[in-house]
Amino acid sequence: MTPVLDAAEQLGREELAVLQLQRLRSTLRHAYENVGFYRRSFDNAGLRPEDCRSLADLARFPFTAKADLRDNYPFGMFAVDRSEVRRIHASSGTTGRPTVVGYTQRDLDTWADVVARSIRAAGGRPGHTVHVAYGYGLFTGGLGAHYGAERLGCTVIPASGGMTSRQVRLIQDFRPEIIMVTPSYMLTLLDEFERQGVDPRDTSLRTGIFGAEPWTEEMRREIEERFAIDAVDIYGLSEVMGPGVAQECVEVKDGLHIWEDHFYPEVVDPLTGEVLPDGEEGELVFTSLTKEAMPVIRYRTRDLTRLLPGTARVFRRMEKVTGRTDDMVILRGVNLFPTQIEEIVLRTPGIAPHFQLRLTREDRLDTLTVRAEARARATAGERAAAAPAIAAAVKESVGVSVSVEILDPDTLERSVGKIRRIVDLRPR
Repeated sequence: MTPVLDAAEQLGREELAVLQLQRLRSTLRHAYENVGFYRRSFDNAGLRPEDCRSLADLARFPFTAKADLRDNYPFGMFAVDRSEVRRIHASSGTTGRPTVVGYTQRDLDTWADVVARSIRAAGGRPGHTVHVAYGYGLFTGGLGAHYGAERLGCTVIPASGGMTSRQVRLIQDFRPEIIMVTPSYMLTLLDEFERQGVDPRDTSLRTGIFGAEPWTEEMRREIEERFAIDAVDIYGLSEVMGPGVAQECVEVKDGLHIWEDHFYPEVVDPLTGEVLPDGEEGELVFTSLTKEAMPVIRYRTRDLTRLLPGTARVFRRMEKVTGRTDDMVILRGVNLFPTQIEEIVLRTPGIAPHFQLRLTREDRLDTLTVRAEARARATAGERAAAAPAIAAAVKESVGVSVSVEILDPDTLERSVGKIRRIVDLRPR
């Protein structure tokens, strides 16, 4: 598919750097003058906004962490008067105070623009119909995808999450070309198509734009083969904007191009905070370049990836997120990420890609139980063989012994289309 590029996507790297520095200096000044947290943070570091004379100077400025947003709950990170805020989103807050994000009208327009650019990079075009199965509400996924699709000139089906059998019927009746949803819920939809006796490969869908959770190349292959679609990755997080911070281009599928005219990326060593050169894996850090209501300076995402040169676009790429520093499980001295288990679960016959890691402590020894759902059509033999096969594969590839439980389909609790991957029941 021949890409359609907007003006910013056609800039050279030198032109882009000039634009980035101009916007960065403006953002630092805006944050310093209007957000008490940033004024104190910069002052404590002995820095002023004008000390940023080059893009490399950004590394001198302090980081922002999720805890900072929670400490300033609800509106302490806003840089504009409340009368200028047109929308508020927030995280679920299940592990503490939620993180709250505000948007001016210009912010909402920018958000719609970058999501529209993302859908276009995925192969979407004006006139296409987009089935949005991300959750709506305070979660940014549903409304972010919705307004971006409308901005591109698409027709939107605001299905939201849940009511899986109804979603299958809507896809059959309304015939969308594009679906935007979490990859794990997409596989739930696939199972429901097959349960209803409908061949998923015969639907109108041609493109799936999947995000909101890490997913592997094995999951991409399964979705593409079972649904006969192009499966591409979208990345975002509410603290930085929402979905649409970066997008995989359908013509290459080789990582996510970051929309660097709006979001400046760095990759740092998770332990030291040192900025790493492009190509080295570390923690992804973002500075917003155009946000008005809630600019973020060097926000630590906790996502692990590396930066690579652009291919289909001038903007640099980030590799698929391999895990999160706060999702890493240290089990008897071994570092383990949920995506490592996902790769094993996906290649196990009769097992769906729906799993959960349950950590407990027995006799002062940490133990891990992998709880995985069987596919609806799994045979008794496949179910019986799955647990020892998964345990053996984890031992071989990761180097730790785990217990495995095979559950009936739809047993694990879902929230906004996602399964809680780690349940830590160890005493504090």
